[in-house]
Amino acid sequence: MDLFEQRIKELREIINRHNHNYYVLNEPTISDQEFDALLRELQDLERDYPQYQDPLSPTQRVGSDITKGFTQVRHERPMMSLSNSYNIDEVQDFLRRAQEGLGGEQSEIVGEMKYDGTSISVTYEHGRLVRAVTRGDGVQGDDVTANVITIKSVPLEITGVDNLPEKFEVRGEIVLPWKSFERLNEERQYNEEPLFANPRNAAAGTLKLQNSAEVARRGLDAIFYFLLGENLPFESHYESIKALQRWGFKTGEMTILPSIDAVKDFIGRWEVERKQLPVATDGLVFKINSLRQQLNLGATAKSPRWAIAYKFAPERECTKLQYVSFEVGRTGVITPVANLDPVLLSGTIVKRASLHNADIIKQLDIHEGDMLYVEKGGEIIPKIVGVDEKRRQAGSKPIQFITHCPSCMTPLQRVEGEAAWVCPNKWECGPQICGRIEHFVGRHAMNIDGIGEEVAILLNKSGLVNDIADLYDLTQEKLIALERFQERSAQRILRGIEASKSVPFARVIFALSIPFVGETTGKVLARHTRDIDTLMSMPAEQLAAIPEIGPKIAQSIIDFFAEERNRVIVERLRAAGLQMALTQDETAGLTDKLQGKKIVISGVFAKHSREEYKAMIEQNGGKNVGSISGATNYVLAGENMGPSKLEKARKLGIEIINEEQFLEMIQ
Repeated sequence: MDLFEQRIKELREIINRHNHNYYVLNEPTISDQEFDALLRELQDLERDYPQYQDPLSPTQRVGSDITKGFTQVRHERPMMSLSNSYNIDEVQDFLRRAQEGLGGEQSEIVGEMKYDGTSISVTYEHGRLVRAVTRGDGVQGDDVTANVITIKSVPLEITGVDNLPEKFEVRGEIVLPWKSFERLNEERQYNEEPLFANPRNAAAGTLKLQNSAEVARRGLDAIFYFLLGENLPFESHYESIKALQRWGFKTGEMTILPSIDAVKDFIGRWEVERKQLPVATDGLVFKINSLRQQLNLGATAKSPRWAIAYKFAPERECTKLQYVSFEVGRTGVITPVANLDPVLLSGTIVKRASLHNADIIKQLDIHEGDMLYVEKGGEIIPKIVGVDEKRRQAGSKPIQFITHCPSCMTPLQRVEGEAAWVCPNKWECGPQICGRIEHFVGRHAMNIDGIGEEVAILLNKSGLVNDIADLYDLTQEKLIALERFQERSAQRILRGIEASKSVPFARVIFALSIPFVGETTGKVLARHTRDIDTLMSMPAEQLAAIPEIGPKIAQSIIDFFAEERNRVIVERLRAAGLQMALTQDETAGLTDKLQGKKIVISGVFAKHSREEYKAMIEQNGGKNVGSISGATNYVLAGENMGPSKLEKARKLGIEIINEEQFLEMIQ
């Protein structure tokens, strides 16, 4: 072994140890800068000496943007689901049935946390990770090894352990910590993408991404709770999990419970303490500790007889209303927000909850200083679900919706046929101007890096940017003159502005902030109008006749371009060099072969990626939809299509087509 190979191996061991200290033990022993220096050294050596590359090197934790489609792998042992219980009586019934199944033999119970994520099975051979597979249908699942390798709490290689089994399987839960979940949803909200409903959905969706670099960026974690293998040297579940801890795996807290009273105490403790955990939980699991007794009890067709899940009730808290604030969105809509005494709910401190509109305030009959019930069970954003009227203060007054804009004091107007109140002062109301700037620079619009909420406000207050076209008049000198701006941050923004000139026409339409015109609608309008002049001049009847548009959106477009200032902005953007028409390449392949057809894509494909198929559907006049319903025309099915989707499609009589059939349709 030469010196370079020796140093590479040494660095891998050091970095893996520090990853374990940081991500599993939560006890870092070196600074981030020192860790980054070690990682850079290893990256440089692996680049200069490619003969020593290893797919399990810690440098591979960053993932790749060319992850291949998933293949299905059959589980060596089925991955079963647990039976559920919802009260202590049902847990007692489980214990009674287990004792009867063991012929009256006494058994020891282990209690542990049930983490709310997506199940995973990871196989190791000779101490090295060889395969990670999702639960799937319990019999077979998707091989997601490339994505699991990016999760820093998952050991890639186990070293320094005596008597390590030659081959073993660990099962656990891939989770997205609350902090990562909140950050991810903030990004998606900023980019006007659909928000994840909860960390479980976010973890499952992330694990199935075709881009492992994006998986690495999102910050998944893994917690393991089960060890399987041939001739393992353990007599109890408790012993096997302790072994996993010694081998470097992150596991949840486990407690041996000698009596039903101990079980009750365990439930009572975690009903409270789980709210302090950094990851989502949805219950507890009780298991027979003895592996021999587990084997004797066996399983039903779906669930083991030696374990049961205990489900927590949805979280609800009662907290005091401090005051209601009224916030202005980029389209002028006023949103009332309940500002609350801080309360811990589903792992996060909740201080605010949207009240949506004036009608909701009236329906709930909210008064000043009321005690409000807040829920977050499975929801993205905390919501007010009721009022504790018994604790209402005597003489408190009902909350009144405001009559004037809280920013510019312009009288509000009620949107006809809707519950929304709007500030009509579009051009002088600060929050509306800054909101349009933020929307324009967003990732799914013009994708101009370096401009967030604070910078947008700063640019507006300084007088440099009063509308989106002003962004293209910015110079390095103007930006550096602003407070806290340096040459590097100014150059970053200017590079983004220059790059935005090549953004496709469909995204330019979306970026303009036309009310009710989202990203998908922008694509539809670009396809049917092909250039901005046609869009601006098209009468309402023609616009409404475009699939997915209709009278409401059509009138919104007419009203938008009827304002001379919007037309001036468009001309300034055109003069700055933005794409105001489809390119020849974009128009060349446009057809109406799928006109009006709603298509769901599911599974893994061989000839093209899912994103490419989505683009083909839109290019041929079809619409991509995310879920199957009676309105779906086709399901484009690849390998490993989800069994629930397949069953639903068949039940509704929806035609299922494969790649070859789809490509023939649009040929």
